[in-house]
Amino acid sequence: MAKTRRSLAKHWRVLAALISAAASVSGSATRAASVPPTQKKHGSGRPGRVQVGLDVLEAEKFAALRGKHVGLITNHTGLDAQGRSAIQVFSKAPGLQLVALFSPEHGISGKADEKFASSKDPTTGLPIFSLYGDSRRPTDEMLSGIDALVFDIQDAGVRFYTYTATMAYCMEEAAKHNISFYVLDRPNLLGGDVIEGPMLDADKTNFVAYYPTPVRYGLTIGELAQFYNTENHINCDLHVVTMRNWHRNYFFESTGIRWVPPSPNMRTAKGSETPFEEFGAPWMDGMALSSALNALHLPGLRFVDDPFIPVSGLYAGERCGGVGVRITDRAAVRSMRMGLEIAELLRKMYPSNFDPAKLLLLLGNAETVQQLQENVPAEKIVASWSASLAAFDQTRRKYFLYR
Repeated sequence: MAKTRRSLAKHWRVLAALISAAASVSGSATRAASVPPTQKKHGSGRPGRVQVGLDVLEAEKFAALRGKHVGLITNHTGLDAQGRSAIQVFSKAPGLQLVALFSPEHGISGKADEKFASSKDPTTGLPIFSLYGDSRRPTDEMLSGIDALVFDIQDAGVRFYTYTATMAYCMEEAAKHNISFYVLDRPNLLGGDVIEGPMLDADKTNFVAYYPTPVRYGLTIGELAQFYNTENHINCDLHVVTMRNWHRNYFFESTGIRWVPPSPNMRTAKGSETPFEEFGAPWMDGMALSSALNALHLPGLRFVDDPFIPVSGLYAGERCGGVGVRITDRAAVRSMRMGLEIAELLRKMYPSNFDPAKLLLLLGNAETVQQLQENVPAEKIVASWSASLAAFDQTRRKYFLYR
C-alpha cells in the first residue's frame, strides 16, 4: 500500500517477493472443505459470470436499503456488471438517499499514493470524506444524518491490504453510532480454498494488520466482515449482500468480471513496470540468485536474471541486479514458501544488505522472523505454521457464504 510501509523501503523489492507473493501467485498450504453457509444465499444468476453484491442489490431494486440515508464507502473498484460506479448507481437508486461518500487509502479514483484530504464529488456534489488523512475512521461529524453505511470495495485477499482495516474501523464506528452496516460482497482475487503464511501475533495489530489471521486468509470481503464482527466482538448490525455464481475454487479470471487494479501498485511493482514479478537492488547479483533459487526446484516456479532500472523509489535511476519470477504451474506454487526461500538466500548471500527483522511489520509474526534469522530451513518454518493454520481454518469455516 503506501506510506505505512516506507520504513521498509530498503527491502521493498525483496519484501514484494516475500509477502506480496501471496497476491500475485497461487500458493497452497491448507485447503478447507466447504460447510453450509451461515446465512441465506441468493439464487443462481447468469451461468458463467459472477454477479457481485452491487449487481444483486440492483436486481433486488435496493429493497434492503429502502428509506435509508446512506453513506457509501467505495473507490474505483466499486463497479457493476455494466461498468457503472457504485457512486453512479447509488445516486440514482430508488427509495434511498445517498448523503455522503467515504474513501479508503489511494482515494476514490485509486491513484493517490499519499495521504489526502476530504473533498467534494464533482458529479453528485456530495462530500468525499477521507479515511486516509487526519483520521482513518469516520468521525461523529462525518456520520451525521446517516443510518446505513455501505461498503463496496475490491479487496486483494491478503492481510496487510488496508481496505480490510478501513472496513473494520467503519464497522466499529457503525456499532458505536447504531448504524446498520452493509457489505456488497466481491470475490477474493485468490479464491477461497487456500490459506497460508504465519498468523499475525496478537500484539502486532495495526492499520496493515487489523486482526490475527494468516497472510492469506481465503475469505471474501463479506465473509471477512462476518469474521471480524464476531471474533473481534464488534457486534455491529451487519448485512452481507452475497454474490451469485461465485465458488471457493475460483481465481479472479474465472469470474468473468472486468479486472480493475485495486491500488496503484497492484499492477506495477514499486518503482518498475512489472506487477510484483521481479525484485532487486543495486547490491544484488540477479544471475547468481536466480541460479540458486532454480536449484531449489520449487514447484511451479522458474527464476530468471532480470536487471532493471527503477523509475521511482529508493533506487530510482540506479541499475539494479534483479530476479524475475516466472510461474509455470500456478496450482503447484507455494507462495509463502517461495518468499521464505528468497529471504534465506538473501540473508546468506548479502548479510550486510538484507535484514529479516525489517520484514516484521508485514509478516506480523516474530517467531517466523526469528527463525529466518537463525537459518531455520524454509520448509521447517512452513511446517511450524500448521497447527495455527488448522485452528484458523476451523474458525473461518463458520463464516463461509459459498461452497
